Amino acid sequence: MNLKDLLKKQRSSIIEKWFDCIIESYPADTAEFLKRKGGFGNPIGQTASQGIQDIFDGLLLDADPSEIAPFLDSIIRVRAVQDFSPSQAVNFIFLLKKIIRDAISSDLRESTLRSELDEMESKIDILALLSFDIFMKCREKLYDLKANELRDRTLWLLKKSNLLTETPDETEDRGSSDKGENTNINETKEVK
Repeated sequence: MNLKDLLKKQRSSIIEKWFDCIIESYPADTAEFLKRKGGFGNPIGQTASQGIQDIFDGLLLDADPSEIAPFLDSIIRVRAVQDFSPSQAVNFIFLLKKIIRDAISSDLRESTLRSELDEMESKIDILALLSFDIFMKCREKLYDLKANELRDRTLWLLKKSNLLTETPDETEDRGSSDKGENTNINETKEVK
């Protein structure tokens, strides 16, 4: 029997253990909530559960990593906005390697399985690298959003306190376009 057949037989057990490992990475209260896989009432748990099923099935079907990326993205995107370090956020991918090894440990004596397992673990490593890229893109987007919000809030405060004025050119531009107010931070009133 080859590795994929063994993994297909133990699919539900592997996915259940993998989900439990992901849940354990959260604080106890959150983990308890996430264990309830209730779709609308628990979108994070549902997303993680569905995502790992799709990732595992993609591995069994030898899917290209780019085909698995959307499933990784759905899980990583959630972990990127939470208080996880990059290594904590993507660690769940590496956990699959141990779960698979434990699931087939009694059958690993066959040399053909060992080479198939090495190949499977290489694919999991590629997914881990892809997960890290996804995580970093999500974090970059979060930092951009925070920086833009801070900039907008600062401009609003400067305008509100009359420390920011508009240039004559910008006033004319505003009359001919519907983009809203243009402000120039370089032109400020003197505060006495």
